[in-house]
Amino acid sequence: MVESMIQVLIRAINSMADSMWVGGAIGAIKAVAFFCDIVTYPFYLILQRPWEKKRLSERTKAVPVSVEAKSITYRSVLPPRNIHLTLLREEVNTMDLLVRYLAKRYNHRRCLGTRQILAEEDEKQKDGRNFKKYVLGDYHWKSYTQVDQESTGFGNGLRALGQEPRSSIVLFAETREEWMIAAHGCFKQNIPVVTIYSTLGDEAIAHGINETEVTMLITSHDLLPKFKKILAMCPKVHTIIYMRDQLKHTETTGFKEGVRIISFNDVIKMGDENAGKIVAVPPTQDDTAIVMYTSGSTGVPKGVILTHRNMMATLRAFSDCVDINEEDVFLGFLPLAHVLEQAVESACLLYGVPIGYSTPLTMIDSSSKIKHGTKGDASVLKPTLMTSVPLILDRIYKGINDKVTKKGGFSKALFEFACQYKNKWTRRGFDTPLINSLIFKPIRSILGGRMRYVLCGGAPLSPETHELIKNCLCATVLQGYALTETTSCATVMDMSDRTLGRVGNPTTVTDLRLVDWDEGNYRVTDKPYPRGEIIIGGDNISPGYYKMPDKTKEDFFEEDGKRWFRTGDIGECHPDGVFKIIDRKKDLVKLQLGEYVSLGKVESQLKTCPLVENICVYGDPTKHYTVALVVPNHSHLAQLGTTLGLSSASFEELCSNPNVEKAVLRELGEHAKKSKLEKFEVPAAVKLCTEVWSPDMGLVTAAFKLKRKDIQERYQHEINRMYAS
Repeated sequence: MVESMIQVLIRAINSMADSMWVGGAIGAIKAVAFFCDIVTYPFYLILQRPWEKKRLSERTKAVPVSVEAKSITYRSVLPPRNIHLTLLREEVNTMDLLVRYLAKRYNHRRCLGTRQILAEEDEKQKDGRNFKKYVLGDYHWKSYTQVDQESTGFGNGLRALGQEPRSSIVLFAETREEWMIAAHGCFKQNIPVVTIYSTLGDEAIAHGINETEVTMLITSHDLLPKFKKILAMCPKVHTIIYMRDQLKHTETTGFKEGVRIISFNDVIKMGDENAGKIVAVPPTQDDTAIVMYTSGSTGVPKGVILTHRNMMATLRAFSDCVDINEEDVFLGFLPLAHVLEQAVESACLLYGVPIGYSTPLTMIDSSSKIKHGTKGDASVLKPTLMTSVPLILDRIYKGINDKVTKKGGFSKALFEFACQYKNKWTRRGFDTPLINSLIFKPIRSILGGRMRYVLCGGAPLSPETHELIKNCLCATVLQGYALTETTSCATVMDMSDRTLGRVGNPTTVTDLRLVDWDEGNYRVTDKPYPRGEIIIGGDNISPGYYKMPDKTKEDFFEEDGKRWFRTGDIGECHPDGVFKIIDRKKDLVKLQLGEYVSLGKVESQLKTCPLVENICVYGDPTKHYTVALVVPNHSHLAQLGTTLGLSSASFEELCSNPNVEKAVLRELGEHAKKSKLEKFEVPAAVKLCTEVWSPDMGLVTAAFKLKRKDIQERYQHEINRMYAS
């Protein structure tokens, strides 16, 4: 007994000693930093001119142009830039004219790049299993001229195969250079492109194919086998064009009889051979360029019609938003069937920026398909620009925090000091080059070490994630807000805006209107900021939904020659003309005692809790509290299990253990307090889900937005149990 007490005392003393050593070391670093600040402040003040950065950050970016009793309309005061004006002056007003313009302007510069796969080999793991891994080479590039020539050949090839102008064709493939070439080939012949997410289920894919009445579709080697089953539901399809794999032979037998299977390269060859016989049919501004099927967060995916006018308006707007140049390099990996990725990549091409394609399986050195000793795509490409969605950045945020926490002691304290130090000086308008080099360089190097801009959209990004990613990557993280129906164009953060938690000001081609929503108690007369439903107007607004006239009439309208879209999102506008998304009509639940709970807002806050991988909050209007379905983080749940004496329990056993559920609920409650959520907003019960919600399961969209209806149906029994308990 005495010996055990002595051992406990020794451990306590050692722990105190370690803590004192860490505290003393960090104290010394703070003292050195303070001394350096005093010595270097005058030099940084002259070199970095922080007052100019603060002035640009705080300047007015949009102003009201119409104030009514129940609405206020805002417009950007920022001027259009050179590219925008050049497109207008030279009347580049369709995607067909855009490719011709770019080929003429940038000629033999790098345009689209693909990493070469040299081999696929077995690699033995520590547990004795063999996994297939890629041995990769360099990026191989096509010039702007080559892309123009190949897209012309592809468009001619489609016509030679019998595809008529203004008749749609489905493009169902992962993000890759052939996707862009195929799309631009279609644009050149005025063939509308129907985009469908590759993660949708068979019935949803068949729905898009049948609704648009296509007879021809384009896919890839990996996705082609899906059509052995889907074609039985698509009687009109007679031709499939497939993009080849770099290593594997594509099996083209076993498909529905009468369906022709032809390779992407053979279509280009056919187009080149028939070039003299094909009369090009260029599109007009108001011809349909894309029918883009949304990822369907509610119900069946809707086809959103996007015209050439819509797409060019967005490109002009995006050309005004980011200070990029021909020396930049873009890392493309999000689905090109997502309007954000498609628009941003096209905007990069406007500036002559080369696009190197990647996948999550090969992006970084530690990605799952990278053979040991082979560099990931980012290490080879060294990109300066990329797009992302909040879920991906949230995972990076948690990954960084997990690694820092595991290191513990001095490393953790040093990292926390570096973040606090950088935050302090960033808010004052300064950069911190020494801290960036000493502390954040290893993290920055994961994405190649040159990242300058991360463009984030698709959902609100939490301030905590925004700040940490900005610090660690030493890059500007720009949030934007838009929808497929607005061609991914509504607001974008100004490059000089140093704030967090906001989605930016209206772009140079859009007007944003706030309209009273009395049911939710949001009004433009609210103080300190006007609040209401966001309605977006401009040339970027879609004509409507494909074959859905009633839904189109409900969500879209014309006013004074301008098209407008009712978003269903609730925003507030700050004095500098910058918007913040604060709610969503469909996410708002009124509880039994009259409190309104914004489910999306609560989820975005609780998602930053280390224990949470994903979360869906549910509110029953007949009850006075909400409940939550939580997909837990494996490692953090295991740590929690250990503290509860369940170190030998499996992940599934932990998820079903009532004591673990109670502990998770306590953690969520503590995190909710830190996030300043109201007491009635905090879930009163949780269910831990063992399944990781993925687009393949149909529980989240391809952009990782929750599909509430599907989640509720799948877990209705568990929801009932939580309320019953």
